[in-house]
Amino acid sequence: MDFTPTEEQAAARDLAARILGDLSTPERLAAAGSGSDAETWKALCAAGLVAAVADTGLLGLVLLLEEQGRTTAQVPFAASCVYGLLAVSAHGSLEQRERLLPGVGDGTAVVCGAVFEPGGVRADAAGRLSGVVPVVPWLRDASHVLVADDRRRLWLVRTADARCAPVELTAPWAAGRLTLEGTPGEPVGGTDAYDDVLATARTAFAGLQAGVCAGSLARAVEHTNTREQFGRPLAAKQGVQLRAADAYMDTEAIRVTAYEAAWRRDEGLAYATHALTAAWWASEAGQRVVHAGQHLHGGTGADLEHPVHRHFLWGRQLDAYLGCGSEVLQELGELIASGEEET
Repeated sequence: MDFTPTEEQAAARDLAARILGDLSTPERLAAAGSGSDAETWKALCAAGLVAAVADTGLLGLVLLLEEQGRTTAQVPFAASCVYGLLAVSAHGSLEQRERLLPGVGDGTAVVCGAVFEPGGVRADAAGRLSGVVPVVPWLRDASHVLVADDRRRLWLVRTADARCAPVELTAPWAAGRLTLEGTPGEPVGGTDAYDDVLATARTAFAGLQAGVCAGSLARAVEHTNTREQFGRPLAAKQGVQLRAADAYMDTEAIRVTAYEAAWRRDEGLAYATHALTAAWWASEAGQRVVHAGQHLHGGTGADLEHPVHRHFLWGRQLDAYLGCGSEVLQELGELIASGEEET
């Protein structure tokens, strides 16, 4: 395996870092409230970074999402790429790809996903969906939502045809409650589509968590190197060093497992267990890192307006979104025991 970015992937990552670093400042994020940053999203799409994922693959997307996580930029990057661009590219019909992908690539269409907890939605023989999904991240921004029914079939629904009510999460993800009442949906893919899209989502959001953790740790390192106590920087204390070192190792574990799962998907290899491994690290280690980042800020970390608190909220929300560690670990164990590791 080789996780070295290609020239195209590295260029896209560096461009994303510049755009997000310039636009996603703490002041702009605070002004955006719980909604998305339309200007930053427009800039990312205009730079071709969303459309580029079709060529750079899942590993390229993970690299881009790391940069988003470092700044906690409030844009539906992960959702629209995973549930829109990659899902339709891999499982959509030729007509669906030609109709939907250009809009997703240029940002005029945004896709979010309701796939992590199938069972609340049913589809009749005519392809009309009924049910409620209590929380769908980025629903308020979306033109389409990819929905999994109780038989784990995927359907693409126009949000204009459904009822979408705002829901506030701990992290500002423009979430909503999706209510379907005989809502028309178009099928996406066959029986294997759900498992692939779920594994792709786990990998991508683990990459996002790696960036959130890296950003939290970077802020903690800066704070402890400049904050002095009794004439010495906090970073000189062994306890601080050990806590930061543990957080660094956890962050690297999230990153490398996400890279491996993404690389395997791009290479056409089985990656379901690897995606679950990445999700477990992102859930378990992710919450440890963002707690450490806030703790290392001391009393400053208790300030809800401090930028490090945003990383804390994102880290805990991603932990909940991916599923708690024990649930993910149980699913991983069952998959390994079954011997059905093919995606």
